[in-house]
Amino acid sequence: MAGTYARKTEVLVLGGGPGGYMAAIRAGQLGKKVLLVERRDLGGECLNRGCIPSKALIHAAQTFAAVRTEGPEIGVVAPEVRFDLATAMRRKQEVVVKERQGVATLLKAAGASVLIGEGRFTGPKSAEFSAPDGGRERIDFDQAVIATGAVPISLPGFETDGRQVVNAWELLDLESLPRSMLILGGGVSGCELGEFLALLGVDVTVVEMMPQLLPGFEPDLVQELARALDRLGVKVFVSSKATALRREPNGLSMSVETPDGPKLLEAERLFVTIGKRPASREIGLEDAGVTFDPKSGFIGVDDRMRTNQPNIYAVGDVARPPMLAHKAYREGIVAAEAIAGLPTRYNYQAMPGVVFTTPELATVGWSTADAQARGHAAREARFPYAALGWAHASHATQGWVKVVGDERTGAVLGVHAAGERVGEYIAEAAHAIEMGSTVRDIALTIHPHPTFSEALQEAALLWLGEPMHVARRRTDGGPR
Repeated sequence: MAGTYARKTEVLVLGGGPGGYMAAIRAGQLGKKVLLVERRDLGGECLNRGCIPSKALIHAAQTFAAVRTEGPEIGVVAPEVRFDLATAMRRKQEVVVKERQGVATLLKAAGASVLIGEGRFTGPKSAEFSAPDGGRERIDFDQAVIATGAVPISLPGFETDGRQVVNAWELLDLESLPRSMLILGGGVSGCELGEFLALLGVDVTVVEMMPQLLPGFEPDLVQELARALDRLGVKVFVSSKATALRREPNGLSMSVETPDGPKLLEAERLFVTIGKRPASREIGLEDAGVTFDPKSGFIGVDDRMRTNQPNIYAVGDVARPPMLAHKAYREGIVAAEAIAGLPTRYNYQAMPGVVFTTPELATVGWSTADAQARGHAAREARFPYAALGWAHASHATQGWVKVVGDERTGAVLGVHAAGERVGEYIAEAAHAIEMGSTVRDIALTIHPHPTFSEALQEAALLWLGEPMHVARRRTDGGPR
């Protein structure tokens, strides 16, 4: 489309990730003329280079490991089982392509148009689109939604090269498994993909600057994961800072300051995953008159996702933390409904989070310590998977569910869980917190048997001092 053109739309959406495509679909459903500009692939990082492809590979690695380790114990004998990386990568890409096509179909059904290329504001109601072939378009709009997401943070001296030093995007396209991998960053991506590699026999070492893996997560969950990684042979250094990197033809070495003194760690490759920054500095916000935090890069928004420019909205990773796809989904819908004049607002009591390791980790609401710091008379009770029938039947007794409740009101303040399928029922706990439910409300809700979700009900009963599938102890308290 070489040349210069112009077009007009009611709603311009910059970015086709979770927040952007949801905003475009919802605005289209509400009768708005929508134009979505996506720089690379519909679905954004989550679908193409994050959530979906990583989970496809993690599932493959966990299946491989289960057949090798769990299989003989449950009657599945496969002595010649091997992992085919090329096949796993091919299937991963097939999943991504299918999901991407699904997003395109949904956008088309909602009447939204899509342009692939770069979008940049030239004013508060205008933008320029640059196509891959050099063509340009001026786009005039009434409202706009910024959904440009985030990009990996680069650390001087540890820049990625796509070969020896990789980021998450590049790791998900590995053509061969390294013998050893250093991971700089022990957040969600580092832990999930570190376990993926370890399950396949890669020698993995994780270096995290903060005092624990998964900074910000409930400490009990982190301890459960740390034990699991240790069983896999993963070496972990916390409260440790990488200070230098030396690259050699056949490997690399990283100097690290640890609580026990300086160490030199060696490996074939390095995976750098130290976080992301909002992609806000590259899209002409100054020309649009949109303000953002010069330090963090986040764009300030109100509870209708409006920026300081009342006709321009921002959603997803570019707007504010946490950087989660399900948060972006909701923000995109709110922005579209606000544009359409509906009485909507972005408001939540608790944001669930899931880490897809073994055991799986899920959390929503406050920890006991956090709740107490906020003035609640908080108390917790933890129910073990080892007392759950389905956990025994499915050979998954590692794990537990913890309920945090308020002694005075009985309100559910938080739920934290480690174990098989915890991510599938953490939304029940989120719903309970959103609705102002009590711990007894969860206990009185009939859960299907046998399921893992029963552990949540059992934890609630334990908190009430009325346990059914573990022996009652004085420390559990009395009836309430």
